[in-house]
Amino acid sequence: MNLLIGYDKCTTCKKAKAWLDEKGISYESRPIKEQNPTKDELMQWWQQSGLPRQKFVNTSGQLYRQMSLKEKLPTLSDEEFFELLSTDGMLVKRPLLIAENGIAVGFKEEQWQQIFE
Repeated sequence: MNLLIGYDKCTTCKKAKAWLDEKGISYESRPIKEQNPTKDELMQWWQQSGLPRQKFVNTSGQLYRQMSLKEKLPTLSDEEFFELLSTDGMLVKRPLLIAENGIAVGFKEEQWQQIFE
């Protein structure tokens, strides 16, 4: 089963849901704020995705700026990095799609299309 982790007030998450619905792709929806990903989940998805770990960070969020994470994150080990992200779902880039054929962070239609081809 595909897992879509997002935030209901996020317009990009709404677009991603609409895209999945339009394509008839079934998914389980998980609210990122109430059920933020664990450190182990984030590390597993990062390793499976092959993406740079920075792609998993919501750099547009208020919390990111308030915590001055631009300077802090590059100095952290992988364990520390994902431990920090797991403390608050709003630190994680969204939507986050966990599918059988791939993992996508953020919504780019072309990338998502490739996952489901």
